[in-house]
Amino acid sequence: MIRAADPGPIPESRSRALLSWKGWTSMARSQATEDLNLYNIVSRQFDRAAVSLRFPEHVLQQIKLCNNIYEFQFPVRVGKRFEIFTGWRAEHSHHRKPLKGGIRYSEHVDADEVKALSSLMTFKCALVNVPFGGSKGAVRINPYTTPPEVLQRVTRRYTAELCWKNFIGPGINVPAPDMGTGEREMAWIADTYDGLNHGGLDNFACVTGKPISQGGIVGRTEATGRGVVYGVREALSYPSDVRQFGLTPGLEGKSIVIQGYGNVGSHAAHIFAKEEGAKIVAIGEWNGYLVNHDGIDLDALDAYRTEAGTMLDFPGAQTVRDDPIKVLELECDVLVPAALQNQITLANVDRLKCKVVAEAANGPTTPDAEEKLNKRNVLVIPDIYLNSGGVTVSYFEWTKNLGHIRFGRMAKRLSGHKESQMISAVERVTGATFSPEERRSLGRGADEIDIVRSGLEGTMVDAYREIRDTVKRKRQVRDLRTAAYTVAINKVASSYEKLGIFP
Repeated sequence: MIRAADPGPIPESRSRALLSWKGWTSMARSQATEDLNLYNIVSRQFDRAAVSLRFPEHVLQQIKLCNNIYEFQFPVRVGKRFEIFTGWRAEHSHHRKPLKGGIRYSEHVDADEVKALSSLMTFKCALVNVPFGGSKGAVRINPYTTPPEVLQRVTRRYTAELCWKNFIGPGINVPAPDMGTGEREMAWIADTYDGLNHGGLDNFACVTGKPISQGGIVGRTEATGRGVVYGVREALSYPSDVRQFGLTPGLEGKSIVIQGYGNVGSHAAHIFAKEEGAKIVAIGEWNGYLVNHDGIDLDALDAYRTEAGTMLDFPGAQTVRDDPIKVLELECDVLVPAALQNQITLANVDRLKCKVVAEAANGPTTPDAEEKLNKRNVLVIPDIYLNSGGVTVSYFEWTKNLGHIRFGRMAKRLSGHKESQMISAVERVTGATFSPEERRSLGRGADEIDIVRSGLEGTMVDAYREIRDTVKRKRQVRDLRTAAYTVAINKVASSYEKLGIFP
């Protein structure tokens, strides 16, 4: 932990993701004796931060508890018969409107998990100054073995149920992708909502994570993984901090282990390696992991996986099939759990050999395991900060949909023209000559992807600095997670105060 001065494109493989849940979860739980209920874990994390705050107990209870959850059953035709599916939409906090949160498709999901994830969304949004309340949705279904036509019927009927109960809308509640869902499902949701709300100008702002052709935004697919990189880079940019963990500033040359090579893990791995000069020395999946201490060639791995249907036996790395969760125990500078919750528990925490745990997944580290990591001086960068890149860029997509114009469209040529003029002026004054390639690069105006990445980077940097400053200022706050919750709770409480709910 950071010491005070005064003593969370390759699409996720659907078949692999299901098996990873079963394999990783069973292995993580096999020896653990702790409470692994995500709702209880989030509550413990909240309570740990709340003790350092001076708000009345009833205010903290209002912020902590989930406001409401809608659980419902609905029939969908599957072949020649009907099956009954269960769906949820939880609304944790209405202190900001609309509410925001993904939709998870999993046969293992339950109400507690949905409530916990909606809580995390509230705190993520507050932490990164995205003006949404927290929400989450789910359908109990196996999306990896269900035929696409059935998934479409389920998605459309689920959306209709939300519409009938007023749990979706551009100014009410805005879903997004989560585990088991993606652009395809978001397109079905947008189309269904539009069909049920004829003539609504802002209808396609009812959901984010859509395909570009249907109102999506460039950079949304990579957003969570890119946000992870920006967050880790910022955390490792302070020399006085990183020395505590036996590291040097920056990501150049750092060894990184990735658990989970889905959407988040794969994008983070590519950006770590190609833009920051880090080495991806191991990648884990549900059925094994790859190791190459000189660094894995990710482009070659992606090509191999596309052709072979698996990453195992990739010729550019050693394949290990026994106990896939042991990828977490490999020696490295930065460990990135990008799979599922409850991966680092009392069952395996003592065998970790990393210096930084960067939580790309939701809830990968249990509170008891984190206490041990803190005592061992391992830096834990918490999920409610680190994987907030997705909701940040979803916010950009939502504002784009409401504005009905692509970012950069009006200013790109103007800014490019001014940059070209500046280059010409520099050449006249200095006598230097820029090559045609340099001129094209420097004189190119900002496009949507440039604006999105810049906005995401600024958001992650500003949020980390606020968390770090809280650790430095508050004697009772000794780790980044407690600091992150402290910042988030303060912001939510301030919103309630301004609304006059608690005089």
